[in-house]
Amino acid sequence: MKKHEIWDVPFLNQILDTMAEGLFIMDSKGVIISWNRSMEKITGYTAQQAIGKTCGLIECSRCFGHNCPADIRKCGVIEHGKTEPKECFIRHSLGHDVPVIKNARLIKDENDRIHGIVETITDLTELKNVRKTAEEATRKLKKTYELGNIIGKSPAIQNVFDAIRAAANSQASILIHGESGTGKELVAGAIHYSGTHDDKPMVTVNCSALSETLLESELFGHVKGAFTGAHRDRKGRFEEADQGTIFLDEIGELTPYMQVKLLRVLQEREIERVGDSRKIKIDIRIIAATHQDLFRLVREGKFREDLFYRLKVFPVYVPPLRERKCDIPMLVNHFMGKGNKREGKNILKVSPEAMRKIMAHPWPGNVRELENAIEHAFVLCEAGQIELKDLPIEILEKNSFPLPSPMNRYPSPEFSYQKVTRESLIQLLEQCHWNKAEVARRINKSRTSVWKYMKKWDIPLDPHGNALNPLPVN
Repeated sequence: MKKHEIWDVPFLNQILDTMAEGLFIMDSKGVIISWNRSMEKITGYTAQQAIGKTCGLIECSRCFGHNCPADIRKCGVIEHGKTEPKECFIRHSLGHDVPVIKNARLIKDENDRIHGIVETITDLTELKNVRKTAEEATRKLKKTYELGNIIGKSPAIQNVFDAIRAAANSQASILIHGESGTGKELVAGAIHYSGTHDDKPMVTVNCSALSETLLESELFGHVKGAFTGAHRDRKGRFEEADQGTIFLDEIGELTPYMQVKLLRVLQEREIERVGDSRKIKIDIRIIAATHQDLFRLVREGKFREDLFYRLKVFPVYVPPLRERKCDIPMLVNHFMGKGNKREGKNILKVSPEAMRKIMAHPWPGNVRELENAIEHAFVLCEAGQIELKDLPIEILEKNSFPLPSPMNRYPSPEFSYQKVTRESLIQLLEQCHWNKAEVARRINKSRTSVWKYMKKWDIPLDPHGNALNPLPVN
């Protein structure tokens, strides 16, 4: 090596060789004059191979946002005096890319004369491997704790995950049972979209939302002139789900006549449109769901035994939230993420006091109630953390509700245990701002029951007096 005018190179190299970081020095013409041992290790080039060459030897992937010009006169270091540390790649002597952090600084004397450039290289190979391992662990964790928008690590929910995976590629009829708000429709979706027919249609029908006549037409379709208003032929949901899955929610609400019709579909795999005698073959998987005890309904003669056993070829039980409380923190984080995206906020935590209340609540409305509670908190929360005061009152005060007021109207604690009358139901609808799901939760009945009460007593859809819609959306 030749001695440079300002560098005592042999002495300097002894110091540089002790460094863990790669370091090399270029003179004012951009020629490498020093190359430490760490650079040899990182790049595969020995000092003898590197000295006398330009930095183009290592083919840096980016310098000031561009490929390295390998010409000191065109290098941004001359213009800017230094570069900010940046992640990039350099080319190893064996031809592969090495991830590094690269930094450079211009060397000038007291007369502002340029004498060269010093560059440091930090090898990120080990860090990249750690990152890759962490990302893989995160993917595995997500795969373990999340399936089809269902989240949880409890043994109870892991059993659901196992059932979903087992059922995904089967054409057997599936019966999902669990309390309202547990996520039965999510389970149905996970079963369909985890299987090999995920590109085929999945059609959902709520059996409690329609009268018998409307439900028959909805499921089976009709031909022109079959009834008043049937101005054209119409496909039913069974035909729309051909080759895919049909999800029949609230199957326990089917009338005896519709139970017979569904049994025939399960047995024959064919349908007839209303007003037509032509049989249409269908190839579908039926997933049904209910919050009711179908076995009890069978004993009481309200549900056909043969249909019950046809539906429950593969039963899936979705546990209530109180049976998997260890999943609550994960669910809270998930709902906060959704809330931040929806509201444009940055709420990242729940205070310890608020989380204790959340964990202690029995959650009769299950996951749906928890999601609603977090949405409620997002309305009130003004900082980056959900506090106790942001939670709904029923979580804060066990078995206690405040008196109704214009801003905070809730039912009295005794209401849920009283007999439901037209007057009391209207009162509760007003207190809950005509939210039927909230009313159902507070009287400890299904949302379907609330709709039936409203229809029976001719209660309007909303305070403006709009008529009930045959397809309720609340």
